Amino acid sequence: MSIVFFGELMLRLSAPGRELLLQTPKLDVNVAGAEANVATGLACLGHKVRMISVVADNALGAAAIGELRRRGVDTSTIVSAPGRLGLYFLTQGAGLRASDIVYDRAHSVFAERPADVWDWNVLLEGATRLHLSGITPALGHNTASAAIAAAEAAAARGIPVSFDGNYRAKLWESWDSDPKAVLTQLIGHADLLFGNHRDISLLLGREFSGDGADRRREAAEAAFAAFPKLQTIANTARHVDDADSHRVSARVDTRAGGYQTDEVLIAGIVDRIGAGDAFAAGVLHGLIESGGDAKAAAEAGLGLTALKHSLPGDASLFTRADLAAFSEGGFDVRR
Repeated sequence: MSIVFFGELMLRLSAPGRELLLQTPKLDVNVAGAEANVATGLACLGHKVRMISVVADNALGAAAIGELRRRGVDTSTIVSAPGRLGLYFLTQGAGLRASDIVYDRAHSVFAERPADVWDWNVLLEGATRLHLSGITPALGHNTASAAIAAAEAAAARGIPVSFDGNYRAKLWESWDSDPKAVLTQLIGHADLLFGNHRDISLLLGREFSGDGADRRREAAEAAFAAFPKLQTIANTARHVDDADSHRVSARVDTRAGGYQTDEVLIAGIVDRIGAGDAFAAGVLHGLIESGGDAKAAAEAGLGLTALKHSLPGDASLFTRADLAAFSEGGFDVRR
């Protein structure tokens, strides 16, 4: 029995240190992909997880599978096929210069795979939860149809669905998409949504008044009213002082109410990419361990996302001991 993840596996190519892209002729390489990041984060926390994807039938695809397997992810439902692996290029921000991403994932083997090839009767066998993100349907018609089919198949089998909004305008705008319609279908099957008031505004076509916790609660209540299956909404609030110093809080809302953590200062940031995926892994971990407690989920999500900022690469590799040390304020050397 495993939590199952469906999404694209890809490679991240980064300028070393804080250099501009190709300032010097070398790049750092990491395995990436939003759903794979969440799966890896949960595997490192000791949970059984399985990845559903397709990669290029070459050394790059093999390396991506190997990295997930090394972290404890079940890769038995990742297949290989002729084609190209998706890429993205990252220039890390510094000081008052923001990070920048260039996508090179059009016509990847994942994006080109026909939606009717995925056999969800087989792929969802033994699943305790299906996790999806808004990046998968943003890649094109094939992946949008596949994500909807996966969510429908899970719902028909009584398998809970979690969905991370992960809205990527550059991807949706690259084809004749209707993000509101697609995302509405997907979230209609979800019991857990990772998204904030901006995501909910996109879905419902309305703005939310107020500020801070009040606005987040108002948005949550509107989403609960619009989506009967939805039971939990989790998100973070981030205030960016500069590329190296952010202030972050976490919130988890249920139909009964919400819990919001205090804001923590994250200084000396090494890499913020993947912090949202770490948050999702932390929230899922907290919900599983606590039996659905909003406070435990918010605190675990905040802890893992804060820790992720200290680590190069896209995925959280932290253990339960690391998360416990953060929660206890153990910032000195552990000997």
